[in-house]
Formats: sequence, C-alpha cells, structure tokens
Amino acid sequence: QVQLVESGGGLVQAGGSLRLSCAASGSRFSIYHMGWYRQAPGKQREFVAAITSGGNTNYADSVKGRFTISRDNAKKTVYLQMNSLKPEDTAVYYCHGNYYPDTYWGQGTQVTVSS
Repeated sequence: QVQLVESGGGLVQAGGSLRLSCAASGSRFSIYHMGWYRQAPGKQREFVAAITSGGNTNYADSVKGRFTISRDNAKKTVYLQMNSLKPEDTAVYYCHGNYYPDTYWGQGTQVTVSS
C-alpha cells in the first residue's frame, strides 16, 4: 500500500508562484508514474501534469510553460512548480501515482489564487 501526502498549497496573488510536494511511502516509488490533477469547485477533476518513471513529462495545455513537474526518487517525492499563477488555477490539487494495476491518490491540497 502506498500513501501520498501533498503539501505546499496556500493563498497567492495572481502572477505569483507556489511549489507543491507529494511525499510517497513505500519502497517502489521509482517505478511509479506520477501526476498532478486538480478540481475546482463545481468542476470535474482534470489532468495537470505527469512524469513517468523514466522522467518523461506531459502537461495540460492550460499550464504549459508555467508549471513544471519533477521527481526525486531518493526522497520519494514529486513536485509541481507553479509560476505565473492565474485565478483560474484555483483548485484542490491532487497527487496521483500508478503502476498497473495499482493506482493511488493523495488527500489534496488547496491552491487559491487571488486577482
């Protein structure tokens, strides 16, 4: 069983930056594909960014050029650096990990961007 714990959310003004962290338990973190999703009030959860076990990354069009996902396998942590934040980035951000057939979610961390 893997547990994912997010941190780093908060309130920031538009144009500001935040870095989210997701710490994983367990010994197999390096083989997991990791990602970030977000859910705004009244909306469905949506994909934000992902990083494979090999370090390949993928981003939603809405965050390309502003967000960067990275991982530190030694620390069993995945990060989401968020720059040039916009009010529409306001959401609960969830960490996700998967290695078929296992999939795990964190409890979420709130990000609020004020205009």
